[in-house]
Amino acid sequence: MEIEKKFKEMTLKEVVSYIDNRERYSNFNTLGLYRGIIENEKLSIAEKLELRTYAHTFFQKTFDFLQIKDPLTYIAVNTLGEELTIADEKQHWRNVVKYQEKMIKEKKIEHRNFGIYSIHDCGYDTCPYNGIMVHQGSRLAESNMHFESDRRKWGTVLKSDRLKKERKN
Repeated sequence: MEIEKKFKEMTLKEVVSYIDNRERYSNFNTLGLYRGIIENEKLSIAEKLELRTYAHTFFQKTFDFLQIKDPLTYIAVNTLGEELTIADEKQHWRNVVKYQEKMIKEKKIEHRNFGIYSIHDCGYDTCPYNGIMVHQGSRLAESNMHFESDRRKWGTVLKSDRLKKERKN
């Protein structure tokens, strides 16, 4: 069987019944579920929080992986019903970056070509995102989110040119 409606168009009871019977549906999507929680206009904030808590009982590991796969959705779901200051938002992003770095090292992933990431190439030589996997036009690319381990390619090119000149002289 397949789910005919989008999660953002369902009531609380419908979503809970789909979560309970998730094995029956071939197109059950946890990312769609969490995005539906954010985008659902039929639900009040209290119902969204209840639904988030209920979904976490089944999909906590999947939700934690959203920090890597789709950090915007992760932060939006995690901060549902809260009014964030700029400092709070920056702290959430710092936590996501720490988790991403930790998981990438732990899993020995040598690239970030998954989720909303892809190779960034904006055309500026000094851009800290050049060569790393960030979706162009996304909020991540427009903000200043990058890992401390990210290296700029233009610096190494300048250094190699300088060393080449020194060797010739």
